[in-house]
Amino acid sequence: MTTLHVTFRVGSSDYALPASQVLHLESFQTATPVPGAPAHVAGLVQVRGRVVPVVDLRTRFGLPAIERTIDNRVVIVQVGARVAGLLVDSAREVLQLDEATFEKPPEVLDRHGGGFVTAVATLAKRLFLLIDVPRIIGEEPSHG
Repeated sequence: MTTLHVTFRVGSSDYALPASQVLHLESFQTATPVPGAPAHVAGLVQVRGRVVPVVDLRTRFGLPAIERTIDNRVVIVQVGARVAGLLVDSAREVLQLDEATFEKPPEVLDRHGGGFVTAVATLAKRLFLLIDVPRIIGEEPSHG
C-alpha cells in the first residue's frame, strides 16, 4: 500500500512523515525563546492564530547549527491534541511511499539514534528516514 508522506531535509539526510500527521508547512523567520526550555526547542511561533512550540530538528538530531535561509520551513504536525512545529532545513515534496519498501532501521540507529527513526524507505534510489513525531516533540518517553 502506498501512502502520502511529506518529505524534508535536515543536514544531508532526507526524512519523511505521514501526510496525515502534517497540518501545513510555514516559512520560518524567528521564534520567541522560552526560558528554561530544552535546547532543541527553538521557541514559540504564532501560526494561523495558534501559538505553537517549535522543535529545531538540527539540534534534536545532534547536528551543528547553521545560518537560517529562505529554504527553512516549519512543518506543523499534530499528534493527538498536541500541535507542534518541526524546524527543518527545507521541505518541498509530498511523495507516495510504498509501505512495502519500509525497513526496520539498522541496529546502530536503534541504539544510538535516540529512537527518532522508526523505519527507512527507498524511492528511486533515494533513502528516506521515517521519524517518530511523538518522541521528537516529547510526547513519548525515550527508551534509552
